[in-house]
Amino acid sequence: MTAAANATVSHATLVDQSHLDTRDKIITPDAAGALGSAAGPAVLVTGHFDVLLAAHAHELACERQRTPGAVLIVAVTPPAEPVLSPAARAEMVAALDLVDYVLTLEEREIGSLLASFAGKRIVRLEAAHQQRMRDLIEHVHRRQSC
Repeated sequence: MTAAANATVSHATLVDQSHLDTRDKIITPDAAGALGSAAGPAVLVTGHFDVLLAAHAHELACERQRTPGAVLIVAVTPPAEPVLSPAARAEMVAALDLVDYVLTLEEREIGSLLASFAGKRIVRLEAAHQQRMRDLIEHVHRRQSC
């Protein structure tokens, strides 16, 4: 059973991670909202993850350590000028073992998802990801000019 099939099931019921295709970790905004509204600890991390860098994995690992036992849900948000499709970015984030669930969001969906996580830990990384992408582009340009 996937989260998309039944948004009201518990985290333990959703995933048997010993036999998991990481794409099964990609859920709908409704399923994520149900997890956010459910009892128990959950962390929502939003960001662009375009392209996925080691620093992104480090940020997520830090969130996992800050809230042991919490369900770690990552919402992939749209950057201004994406390099990769939302589906590709979601699949890369889902491949990280430390992430429990991933979803893609349109800009108009962010507010309602954040509201469903009221009282839970929410970490917004979009600004950091934009800066990291600018730094990466600048680094590539410097290397190409040598």
